[in-house]
Amino acid sequence: MSDQGLLKKLEEISFRYDEVSKLIVDPEIISDMKRYVKLNREYKDLEPIVKTYISYKNILSNIDSSKDILKTETDEEFKEMAKLELDELLQKKETLDEEIKWLLIPKDPDDNKDVIVELRAGTGGDEACIFVEDLYRMFTMFFKEKGWKSELINSNEGSVKGYREISMSVSGEGVYGELKFESGVHRVQRVPETESQGRVHTSAITVAVLPEAEEIDFELNLSDVKKDTFRASGAGGQHVNKTESAVRLTHLPTNTVVECQDGRSQHKNYDKALQVLRSRLYQAEVEKKDKERAEHRKSLVSTGDRSAKIRTYNYPQGRITDHRIGKTIYNLSNFINGDMQEMIDALKMAENAEKLKEGIQSEE
Repeated sequence: MSDQGLLKKLEEISFRYDEVSKLIVDPEIISDMKRYVKLNREYKDLEPIVKTYISYKNILSNIDSSKDILKTETDEEFKEMAKLELDELLQKKETLDEEIKWLLIPKDPDDNKDVIVELRAGTGGDEACIFVEDLYRMFTMFFKEKGWKSELINSNEGSVKGYREISMSVSGEGVYGELKFESGVHRVQRVPETESQGRVHTSAITVAVLPEAEEIDFELNLSDVKKDTFRASGAGGQHVNKTESAVRLTHLPTNTVVECQDGRSQHKNYDKALQVLRSRLYQAEVEKKDKERAEHRKSLVSTGDRSAKIRTYNYPQGRITDHRIGKTIYNLSNFINGDMQEMIDALKMAENAEKLKEGIQSEE
């Protein structure tokens, strides 16, 4: 894209930014919560682009001024100063060209949402249940490092150790944008605690990261939801077994079932279960639209296919390999203790590079 073409595109974004900044203080807009939230998100997304646009415009203006001085100035010393300034400005322009290129990549509208994370044991029996507990601990340590808040929603313990399944809500800044790449099958290769012969076994668990759907995102008809209550089981204090505080919700049109039993009251468990149900149904709708939109290709990074094997944790070799981007990190002990950022950044970069390539091809 030429400098003028880029400037025109940035000018249009700046115009829209000014337009949105006026709309979000309009009392009529504020009274319409659905529209207000949408515009507020747009404003936050446009802000860094507009700030960069102002810097870019100033640099282009200064480049033109330096070039004029070189054409008209007769004083050699002054010309030399202008040349040095021009070289510096051209270098800054090159840096901003690259920055703008990445800023203009279309953002996932769900990236700033809070999430529901669900972990389920797959193949491998007791060892898979133990791995669910390992990854639950890994994630919670990562959340703590990021300053995010997590809350347990539901858990079912394994027959020997660990969990058959566990789910939690996570809230903070840009949570879904960081965690969405974790959806899929996570495979572990190690000698299980129950293995007496010292043989390496392979087990797998499934991780699902769902953007938390608010009422403004997905309208759930409560007449379609069947509610059952039952006595909670497992650890959690004697009170859980005395009353029917656990809640099971079934969305009748899709037969989607959600359970929540970790809260102390039936009311709290109902609210949490409703939150998870809404998020699951919203995610199913999003995935359906994504599939329809991108039937011709499949993203290397976020396929949306939760049955796809995305990562292997190999304990004998001390490595983690992400199969979507072919990246291996030989620091398993740190990774399993929540040091996941390097892998997440690599996945985000791969997705952005893919989006950038698509954008260039569509412009040609």
